[in-house]
Order: sequence, then structure tokens, then C-alpha cells
Amino acid sequence: MPSTRTSAETAARQAAAPILSARELCVDFKLEQGWVRAVDGVSFDVRRGEVLGIVGESGSGKSQILMAAMGLTAANGRCSGSVTFEGEEVLNATPDRLDRIRGSSMSMIFQDPMTSLNPYMRVVDQLTEVLVAHQGKSRAEAVNIAVEMLERVRIPDARRRISLYPHEFSGGMRQRVMIAMALLCRPALLFADEPTTALDVTVQAQILDLLNGLVHELNAAVVIVTHDLGVIARLCDRVIVLYGGRIMEEAAIGDLFTTPHHPYTQGLLAATPRLDDDTAHDLRTIPGTPRALAGQISGCPFAPRCERRMERCTVETPTLRRTTNGKRAAACHLVTA
Repeated sequence: MPSTRTSAETAARQAAAPILSARELCVDFKLEQGWVRAVDGVSFDVRRGEVLGIVGESGSGKSQILMAAMGLTAANGRCSGSVTFEGEEVLNATPDRLDRIRGSSMSMIFQDPMTSLNPYMRVVDQLTEVLVAHQGKSRAEAVNIAVEMLERVRIPDARRRISLYPHEFSGGMRQRVMIAMALLCRPALLFADEPTTALDVTVQAQILDLLNGLVHELNAAVVIVTHDLGVIARLCDRVIVLYGGRIMEEAAIGDLFTTPHHPYTQGLLAATPRLDDDTAHDLRTIPGTPRALAGQISGCPFAPRCERRMERCTVETPTLRRTTNGKRAAACHLVTA
């Protein structure tokens, strides 16, 4: 069931200044065939206490948005546009400036904890390193705080297990360690890149509930990227649908699931099984394949796969237009109000 907030909570959050703002963010990579664009003019805001989901197929540019904001774009990449954190420009900031922000005010849960955690270091060393570097804690203080956080993410016998190596934990427990590490310094903004990938559904539900509870306790802002609409429905307040590096639709989570506007969003929902729908229906697939990274293209990036495309769609790029109530947006020539 899509997450809900009271009208008072929603109004208060909307009135607050965004903690993170992206404006016309573009990310390009230099490959053998030349420069290709992975993120193409993406703009959004996120506020404290809000969970923003970015959903789309593999290769849509979801993770590159987070990497750009964190200053972790690959060496063959370049970023343009603007990303501000608490009003300060962080896109292409100096390494020293980013090091002061990352881990303390801004943290990230990566997709694969086995490759994100150092296999040669005990978990205790990896956790305490964050607290010593960013908060000046002593080793003893850092160990106590790390044990407390592991207990809060429901790792049993945390005092003993903190001295283990990552390979001695299960996949779900390693992901809990990653969450604990990301939240140790009580960041104001948390990025989560496919945080439940490769976990079974039971562990996935536990991780999402845990993350949801801890984030709202800290009143942090969260941006989570995933291809899984079930994750989006369980955790998010608002969602951006990304395709070909561009925003196709933006809406509150309830509006997106009940009245999707963009044909791509409709296709994603039609291909997703729903346990809360008593009406039997066949799952559909979206024809064709996601577009490969390429140079600048004309028209709508989804046009080659869209069953409702018009000639206009192949030559004229649709702008992301707000609907009449201003609460949602869609980039489609078929959406007029």
C-alpha cells in the first residue's frame, strides 16, 4: 500500500526550504564512440522528512543522479547544471569540501554491501573510522556508538559481531551494517541506491521497515533509486519516473499508482503484480528495449516503444509540464492538463 502522510505534515514539508535541489542536471560520459548522455536535464527538490523515489529500468540514469550529487561520478564523466545542498552548490565541488559533507551531513547506502564494505577490514574498524574522521570521537567512544547503532538495526549480539569480517555476515546483515554506517553521523540527507537488491522478500521488507523508521526518527531527507515499484510503494512519499535520462512523470505516490499519466508509467504499472487488486489481469510487457546511451536525441526518448506515439513524438521533445493543480508533472504530448 502506498505510504501516506497527514495533510498537516505534507503542508509543513512543502513550506520548508528544500535540503537538496537539482536544476537541469546533466551527466555525460566519454566512450569510444564519443560523449554520451546518461542524465539529461533533471530537476527536482527534496525536503527534510520526505522520501523521494526515483524509479526506472536499468540504464535510465537513476544511480548517476546520486553519484553526481555525491561527487562520485566516474573519471570519464562530466556533470553540468546545479545541485545545491542546504543552499550551497556541491556539483563539481572540491574533494576537500565534499569530504566534509559526505558521511556527516550526506550519506549513501550502496547497492552491493559485499563490494562496498572492505573485505580485509573488520566491521568495527569500518564503522569507527566514520565517527573518528567526521566527529572526532575517540576509539572507545566510537566503538560504543557503533555497537548501539548495530543494535538499532537489529543485529543480534552486536558487541561480539562487530569484530567480525563482512564475509561472516549474511546478505541481509551486511545490508544492515551498511545502513548503520550511513546513519552513524545522523545525516540530514540519505541516498539509497537499490538498497534491497538481491535480498529475499522477507528480508527486503524488514530492511525497508527498518530504514523507514530510522529515517523518520532522524527527520532526514531520503532519495532512493530502484527499479522495483513495490519498494517505491512501501517507502516513498513522492516519486520521479525516469527514462532515457529524463523525467517522464513526477507525482505523489498515491496519485501515481491510481492515475498514472505518462504511457511509460502506465506500462511499468501494468507489468507489476499487485496483491491489493482483486481484479484478475494479465501482466503486460513494454515492447522493445530501453534505449542505449547515445548522443542528444530529438523527440521523446520513449517514443520508439510507445504504443500511443504520434509523429510529433518523434521530432518534438515534450516539456515536463505541471498539471493544473501543480501537484504533479508529465513530459508527454498527450498530457495537456
